[in-house]
Amino acid sequence: MSQSSGREAGRQPGRERHRGAVTLRRQAIPSSTADQRLLDSRGRSDWKTRDAWRALRILSEFVEGFDTLADLPPAVSVFGSARSGPDSPECRLAEELGEALARAGYAVITGGGPGVMEAANRGASRAGGLSVGLGIELPFEQGINDWVDLAIDFRYFFARKTMFVKYAHGFVVLPGGFGTMDELFEALTLVQTGKVTRFPVVLMGTEYWRGLIDWLRDTMAADGKIGPVDLELICLTDSVDAAVRHIVEAEAALSAEQEAVREEAVARVAADQLDAAAAAD
Repeated sequence: MSQSSGREAGRQPGRERHRGAVTLRRQAIPSSTADQRLLDSRGRSDWKTRDAWRALRILSEFVEGFDTLADLPPAVSVFGSARSGPDSPECRLAEELGEALARAGYAVITGGGPGVMEAANRGASRAGGLSVGLGIELPFEQGINDWVDLAIDFRYFFARKTMFVKYAHGFVVLPGGFGTMDELFEALTLVQTGKVTRFPVVLMGTEYWRGLIDWLRDTMAADGKIGPVDLELICLTDSVDAAVRHIVEAEAALSAEQEAVREEAVARVAADQLDAAAAAD
């Protein structure tokens, strides 16, 4: 049987999944993801052997992420739906946003997939900025879009989330689904609880997000589950210029606060030295 007829018998090019240096195709692609296998409590009988080695794999993802992104310039993480069409309002907005962020000197970090993520990467790349994609292993393979300059594929969501936060000076969240909501509320929780240095969170698409904002104010805040000040953590806008300006101003304000703290510390040390010298005399 010829090579071509063999392919016709079921060896046609199919899905492809990347795991670092490893490429998997067709039947070699497992039916479950690394996150599923890690979190499946029904497979606890072999945890002593498998999970010990899995911990090293998790560590390797952090090492790879930290090493690859350590020299990244100031960056903004952009989130939104992978299901949005290229001509959708949110994709047009994301591309314009990517361009504006690049012109303002920021790298653009996305999940590396299609839809809003691809649009933001495309805008940043076309404007001459650095376009970053942090991909994730999923049961339905998405792959990294063609506008990403620097890409990392992760097995584990929590390792990937760390990179989104650690190397971002701000978050911009466009219309999306569960994954987008997950990233949004994790960012808000980290800022609210002081687990990260304060950074801006921008929601773009007022019509899409208005119901959520109303519910946060009229139900969650009204019932005392969050404070009124917590709503101020969110900037809601349809304007790309306003979104970028909010990020730039927030970074400038934080830098000024940090500089004031440093100056106060220097002044305190100088005063202590003067007091010590006076006591010695």
